[in-house]
Formats: sequence, structure tokens, C-alpha cells
Amino acid sequence: MATLDQKSPNVLLQSLCCRITGKSEAEVAHQFQYAVRVIGSNYAPTIERDEFLVSEKIKKELLKQRREADAALFSELHRKLQTQSVLKHRWSVLYLLLSLSEDPRKPSGRVGNYGALFAQALPRDAHSTPFYCTRPQSLALGYGDRSAGLSASVGTSGISSLGVYTLNGPTATPQSLLASQPPQSAAGALGSRLAWALPVSCSPSSALATLASRPPLGPPVPSSRATRPRRDGEVSEAALVRDILYVFQGIDGKFIKMSAQENCYKTDSKVVMCKSLRDTSSRLAELGWLHNKVRKYTDVRSLDRAFGLVGQSFCAALHQELKEYYRLLSVLHSQLQVEDEQGVVVCTESSLTLRRLLVWMYDPKVRLKTLAALVDFCQGRKGGELASAVHSYGKTGDPQMRALVQHILSLVSHPILNFLYRWIYDGELEDTYHEFFVASDPNVKTDRLWHDKYSLRKSMIPSFITMDQARKVLLIGKSINFLHQVCHDRTPPSKITPASTSADTPKDAAELLSDLEGAFQEKIDAAYFDTSKYLLDVLNRNYLLLEHLQAMRRYLLLGQGDFIRHLMDLLKPELVRPATTLYQHNLTGILETAVRATNAQYDNAEILKRLDVRLLEVSPGDTGWDVFSLDYHVDGPIATVFTRESMGHYLRVFNFLWRAKRMEYTLTDIWKGQMCNAKLLKTMPELSGVLHQCHILASEMVHFIHQMQYYITFEVLECSWDELWNRVQQAQDLDHIIAAHDIFLDSVISRCLLDNNSRSLLNQLRAIFDQIIEFQSAQDSLYRSALEELALRLQFEERKQQREEEGQWGVTAEQEAEEKKRIQEFQETIPKMRSQFRILTHFYQSIVQQFLVLLMTSTDESLRFLSFRLDFNEHYRAREPRLRASLGTNRGRRPSNI
Repeated sequence: MATLDQKSPNVLLQSLCCRITGKSEAEVAHQFQYAVRVIGSNYAPTIERDEFLVSEKIKKELLKQRREADAALFSELHRKLQTQSVLKHRWSVLYLLLSLSEDPRKPSGRVGNYGALFAQALPRDAHSTPFYCTRPQSLALGYGDRSAGLSASVGTSGISSLGVYTLNGPTATPQSLLASQPPQSAAGALGSRLAWALPVSCSPSSALATLASRPPLGPPVPSSRATRPRRDGEVSEAALVRDILYVFQGIDGKFIKMSAQENCYKTDSKVVMCKSLRDTSSRLAELGWLHNKVRKYTDVRSLDRAFGLVGQSFCAALHQELKEYYRLLSVLHSQLQVEDEQGVVVCTESSLTLRRLLVWMYDPKVRLKTLAALVDFCQGRKGGELASAVHSYGKTGDPQMRALVQHILSLVSHPILNFLYRWIYDGELEDTYHEFFVASDPNVKTDRLWHDKYSLRKSMIPSFITMDQARKVLLIGKSINFLHQVCHDRTPPSKITPASTSADTPKDAAELLSDLEGAFQEKIDAAYFDTSKYLLDVLNRNYLLLEHLQAMRRYLLLGQGDFIRHLMDLLKPELVRPATTLYQHNLTGILETAVRATNAQYDNAEILKRLDVRLLEVSPGDTGWDVFSLDYHVDGPIATVFTRESMGHYLRVFNFLWRAKRMEYTLTDIWKGQMCNAKLLKTMPELSGVLHQCHILASEMVHFIHQMQYYITFEVLECSWDELWNRVQQAQDLDHIIAAHDIFLDSVISRCLLDNNSRSLLNQLRAIFDQIIEFQSAQDSLYRSALEELALRLQFEERKQQREEEGQWGVTAEQEAEEKKRIQEFQETIPKMRSQFRILTHFYQSIVQQFLVLLMTSTDESLRFLSFRLDFNEHYRAREPRLRASLGTNRGRRPSNI
């Protein structure tokens, strides 16, 4: 005999039918056809596939029966079974064993009874009768049948799928048991039996068309369904059942109609019926109201094209649920027709009554309530906002409700995930109805693509996608478009990051949503890292991004010392002239000379060609020093980092640093003049006091400028640059580099006193710089007068000596009188010079004192430490009471960075 593995499923199924009925193959043809239809149905319940839970249920059942030894034996056998690879679906076998063991009517050795029940489950004309009227009589199960399958009922994805359909036919149940069965638990098995018996070939549209073609029910036809005497004009329960079936579909019945004022189905007050039937009818009519609510939403939104793909998917999910609901109604309607044809008596165990409808429709009612509430919650929402609403509504402890919402969410999120994968793998955004959380502005030009073209539409970010994931998704697609449109890189996106399997079906979407922190996160991270790394490699390799960043530091931030010093030496004759007399081409030639004469000549040609001279706006009285500036031209991809705003910041910082460097350059010239003229003017003792005063003031200025230069160069520029370079080296995407660069510029501007909060400090500092320029002019004037006087005296002595060598009188009385008069006139100018320098010193010191007071009251610790260095010997503290108070206030503070 052939083994089971060698037989086809059809042969095995036919053998099973023969075994159950005890008949030959020819006699079980109808049963075999029905069995094929049942097994081929795709409305089997979606059981929680947890082997552990099933095994625990089996052990609990054994313990309830006080079979502790069998429970221990089962645990041991199950443990051994888990170590073997013989069975692939162990939970299915365990579930089957559990289902068989939970049938309290299971006889031993009575196969013939099963055959009779199985034969009874088939209608007389199962091979030719239409779907909606081929429902077996066994569908009208008694309460005992409903309780038989309760332990096997689980949540499903269809409205009517409530449990596992059994082959056992109806049996009589004592009235004592009927009262003890809770309708909530009975709902699980019956609804599932109705749905389980549905064939695959039947569609809800055909069933509804058949139902709609039937004429409305008229007065009840006298039949054997009436079991008790009624009052005159009282409506029979059979007529109410037929009315209720129409109400379930949102159609007004003969006795139950929709009340527009109260927005509910109401029984006509003129109709005579008992209170229990009226109450039961009202409770059942709620399903019609819920159905209308869901159906109205789908009918309105399905015609709205602006509702988008996500909204249409939501409507499709609702239609799918209504489709299952219509299948159940078709079964009930067919059962009612069979009863009418066969003359079934009302209130028998196989008849269709309001009470049985109340029990059978319990779970569909719960599901319709969920759908209606979801429809209300999603009103006015679309796209990602709609998906967020569905996702948030699924956060419930009810497993059936959660499974329903998760199923709807898988359909709703499917278009969003398709948008997402198209964006991160191809850089394409086809969001016609603005449903995706990435928005595009078509009016933005290419040069602002990275900053302005793409943005996050935060209201459309689904709640199951975090803000970090959304930011990465935005960066991935933006990087692909930046590479293609700005960098002109023609590398296909598939070469940058391998495209993963997208959510082609709602099932794929459901699997992806079930592992948001695992597979979904891995897909996003992989595409993010690959795309960002490739973009940074292109910018550094093809467009020299890091070299341009270092060039900004060397030239615009005066980091190339030899170049800056030589440039100042070459520019000095030009810059001392009025600003209106300067010509840019002359300054550009000097710049090129400075480049060729210093180490700047070894820089990349791509960098040197971008270096240029710029003349600022001229104000009355400006010299070349006030309007000269270096410039650096940026374009293409690097302009994304060095934006117009950034270059404006660089220009401000350069002007500040250039002025500070000019002060250092000026004080160097002052010191050179003092050193050169000190020996020459020793012969003029009357100038010793003025010269000493000049030396003291110059020393104060040199100390001040050196400390300021140290602060600017090391504490501001070098520290900020080190932080920038570390951030750039650790950057994972272009946004990180842009953010680090912006932080660097903001730090430099604020610590160089160029922000709005430091305006008073900057004004004081500029006043100090002006005093240095004025001091240079005053000292130059002093040396000019002194050297002229010294030259005249030397000429007088030389003529005098020459005449004596010739044997004549050295000088005449008149010449000597003129010489003394001129010397006296010069000596009379010395007090004016001394007074001028005294005023200059006093004014300079008062400005420095005010500057120190502002530094001491600053919230920036580095500025307070700068004040300590500027007044290290407390020279200014002795002169300014406010400074003493400030010093006393800050003396007890402990620096946080020490």
C-alpha cells in the first residue's frame, strides 16, 4: 500500500470522507465536493501561532481533569519534540489535539454518528443550488453547539470569522444549560462557523445583488413558524427577523425604519409587539446604524480623488471589512430562506430567532463599532496623519480589536511605505496629493536645493515613524537629488546603496510594521549611511570641501601669518591713501605678488584662483585701511556649506581681525620709531619728558593689543577651529558639516564681540583702536618736529665749525640770536606736546577702564579672564572705583574649566 506521503491531498480527503461516513467513494461524491469547498475557503481564522500558549492550554486542561501525571508526561514529551526537527508546524498539531479534546460530545468508536452528522451538513442540492441558498441546516445551531467550540475561538481578520467550524450537527440541549451559557462566549464559535462555511468563489457583490433583488417582506405568511397564539395585529418574530436582516444592510424594513430626527433605527410605535421583542430589535438595529456610518464614509471618500492613495487604501480596508460582513448577512438570509422552504417551526433549536441573531452578531457588532469609531476619529485626516490616527487607535488591550486595527493599518501604510522606498532608493517624490511627510518646493533654484527645496511636513509623519527616522529619510532622498542635480554625479542610486525589498503588498507592510525597531530601522540606517558617506566622499574628492574650509581659516581668518604680514607691507603705501583713490586691479596685483612671495604659492590652484580683493563701501574720510578686504569666491556644491550668509560672517570677522592686525602692525612701527630715534634725540634733553611719556603710553598699548591678539588667536580662533575640525571628521552627513560650520561661525562672531550682545564692548574696543591711530599721528608729528629741529641745530653747528676752520668767527651775534630764538620757539612747543600726550593718555586710559568694567560684568568667563590679563598689575583698578567693585565681586569665583 502506498504511504501517506505518496498520496495526493484529494485522495486523502476522499478517503477521510469515506472513513467518516462509512460509505463508498461513489456514495460520498456530494460530501467530497462540499469538503473540497470548505478546505479551499480562504476564510480560515488567523490563530495566534504561539506554540507555548497552546502547550500551556493543554496542560491546564489536563490539570482541570486532575490528570497531573498526564500533564507531566505531556511536558516531557513536548520538550523532547522541540529538540527534534521532524515537525515543522508543531503548534498546528498541538492546536488540533487541543480542539479535538475540547469537544465534550466526542464519542469513542462511533464513527457512524459522525457520518450521519457530516451528511446532514450538506443540502439536498449542494451541487446546483446558488451560494446564498446553500447554507446547511446545521448553521442554525443550538446553544449547546455554540458552547462546544468556544475554547477554540480566536481573533480573525474578517468580521464574521469568530472561531473554528465543527462538523458536528445540532443536538438537543437541556433548558438548564441554555440559561447558563453566556451570550458573549457563544458568539465566538457561531460566527466562525458561518464564515468558515463560505466558499471562495462567492463574492459579496453577487450576494448583495441577490439580496437586493428580493422583494421587501410583506405581512408574515402563515406557516408552521408560529408556535404560540398572538394578539390581534401583533407582529410575528419571523417577520421581525426578516426586517432585521434588511436593517443590517442599511435598508428600512417594514416595521423598523431609520429616524432622521433621532439618527437611529426605531420600531414603528403603531406596531403591536411585546416589549422583549421590541428591545431585542432595537439592540440588533444598532448594527444597521453602524453599517450606515461606515458605508457613508466610504461612499463619500471613495469619490474624492484629493483624498489620496492613503485615504483610498483606508476606504479599501473598510470595504474589505464590509465585504466580510455582507458574507455573513448572505449566510443568514440563505438560512432564513431554507427555513421558510422547509417549514421550520419558530423557537426550535434549528430556527433563526432574534435571540440567536443577538448572539451570532455580537462579534460583528463589536467590529463594526470599532470601524465606526475609527471613521469618526479619522474624519478630516489624510496621508500620514490618517495613518497616525489608525496607529494610535490600535493601542488597546483587546487582542481582536488590535488585530483588526493592525490589519487596516497594514493597508493604510502600504502607500506611505511605497513613497518612502521610492524616495530613499531612487530619490523620486511622486506625492500628487501631499500625503508623504517629505515636501518639495518646485520654485527653489538648484543652488538652494539642500537648504530650501525639501523639508519635513511634520503633520504627515506617521506616529509609528520617529522624528529621527523621518530626518534620516529626508536626508537620504535629498542627498540623492543633490548628487544628481548639484554635483552632476551620474552614479545610479542602486550603486550607492543596494535597494532592499520594498513593501510590495500590504502583507509586506504589515511584517515591516511589526518590526519597526528591527528590520525597518536597519533599512533606513543602511540607506542613510551609504548615501551620506558617498555624498561626503564626492564633496571631498571632487570638490575639495575640506581644503576650502582650511583656506577660509588661512586667508579670511588670517591664519597664514607670513602671507598676511607680507601683504600688509606691500599694501601700506596704497592703504594710507584716501579710499576714493584706490583701484581694485592695483590691489589685485599686489595680492598676487604676496602670494608668489610666500608659502601661499604652494596651495592648490583651485583655491588660489578663488582668492580675490574686495573694496567695501566708502564713507567720507575713509582711508584704504577702512575699505580693504580679502574675498573668496564660492560656487557649485561647496556653496551649500559656504552660503551667502556664511560669507557675510566671514567678511565681518575678517574686517575685525584686519583692524586688530593693523593695530599690531601700527604699534610695531611706533616701537621701531622710538628705538631708531632714541639715540638721535639724546642731544635734546628738553624732549626727554615727552619721549618718556610716549614710551609709557606705547607700552600700555602694546600690552593691550598683545593680550587681545592672544585672546583672539588662541582662545577664539584656534579653540573654535579645533572643535569644528573634530565635528567635521565625525560628521555622518552633510547636515552635520553645515551645522558644525554654523556653530563655528557663531562662536567666532560672539567671542570676537561682533554680535548684538557685545555691541558696547565692540564700540569701546574700536575707540581704543582709534586712540592708537591718533597716538601714532601725534608721535609722528613729534618726531618730525624734533628731527627737523635736530637737523637745523646740526647744520648750525656744522656751519659754525666750518667758519672756524677757515679762520673766521664761528657765528655772528645776529646768527646766534636767531638760533637762540628758534630754539626757544621749539622749546615753547614742548609743553603743548606734553599736554597733548597727557590728554591722549588720559583719554586712552579712561576708555580702557570702561572696557575692563564691561569685561568684568560679562557673563562669558573667557572675557572676564581677559580682563585679568589686561590689568594683571591692577594698574587700572587703582584708578577706577567701579573696577575695584567688579574685581571684588568676581574675585571669589572659581573658574568652571579649571
